[in-house]
Amino acid sequence: MNRRKLGSSDLQVSEISLGSWLTYSGGVEREQAKACAQAAFDAGINFIDTANVYGRGAAETLLGEVLADRDRSSYVLATKVFFPMSDSDRGLSAAQIHKQIDASLARLRTDYVDLYQCHRYDQHTPLEETMGALSEVVRAGKARYIGFSEWPAEKIDESLVLPGVERWVSSQPQYSMLWRTPEAEVIPLCEREDISQIVWSPLGQGVLTGKYRPGEPPPPDSRAASESMGGFIDQLVQPSVLEAVQRLQPIAEGAGLTMVQLALAWVLRQQNVASAIVGASRPEQVHANASASGVTLSADTLAAIDEALAGVIVR
Repeated sequence: MNRRKLGSSDLQVSEISLGSWLTYSGGVEREQAKACAQAAFDAGINFIDTANVYGRGAAETLLGEVLADRDRSSYVLATKVFFPMSDSDRGLSAAQIHKQIDASLARLRTDYVDLYQCHRYDQHTPLEETMGALSEVVRAGKARYIGFSEWPAEKIDESLVLPGVERWVSSQPQYSMLWRTPEAEVIPLCEREDISQIVWSPLGQGVLTGKYRPGEPPPPDSRAASESMGGFIDQLVQPSVLEAVQRLQPIAEGAGLTMVQLALAWVLRQQNVASAIVGASRPEQVHANASASGVTLSADTLAAIDEALAGVIVR
């Protein structure tokens, strides 16, 4: 498993990281989650990503149990804050940031997280207040570094010129062969500012594995067939998208790769991407995802991917 430096931090994170959005917030039982975490460590994955809102604390609680017996210095742990935790608890005010970091640390059974991320931008809180509170969290030793997820480029810019505050080391956008929006503004800005991407949904919620076929019901053990893990996959299982994804199969075979390796290697071709976050409900999925680390795609393969997906790419 290759590792990459996370922005301007001293963190070295595995190219593939283990997420917990739809899986460990209720879709996967504790023993399965424990087996997946063990498989991740066995495969060389050292980066675990979660958020307070996943299962309203359930994912953090489960990870706290699963990771309790591990040496804290052996893994990099990230969580997030913003979305509602109750009718009155949400956003990025100073009060919420301080309240939610303490609650997250208690659920995760740790004194600190390596990375504390703003899950979205808060239009209702002054940016200066948010950045000041995040800086206080870092200086109190409760988080080592800070990051953001899905912030508009102009707000990233505004935050970078504020005096006396901690600097971002990471950005967490949706990014995949099918969803390339970050390439326009966010990635170029982050490259200039030494901020790395840790991307979510690099497999298009499983669509880029090729397991969803046009005109056929989803496999019974798949995310699309699950009430608890379906998420917003509906927008990705449109016939035109599924047909385009099927055209990737011979490209993967020609490169001697699985569809998973092809999709994850495509994301990791981008040097500003430090890690691709993947979900897993079974240990074998963890190992399949981890096998993409170190894979390099040729220029011909990259061109063939673009041709196959023409018309369905979101930019």
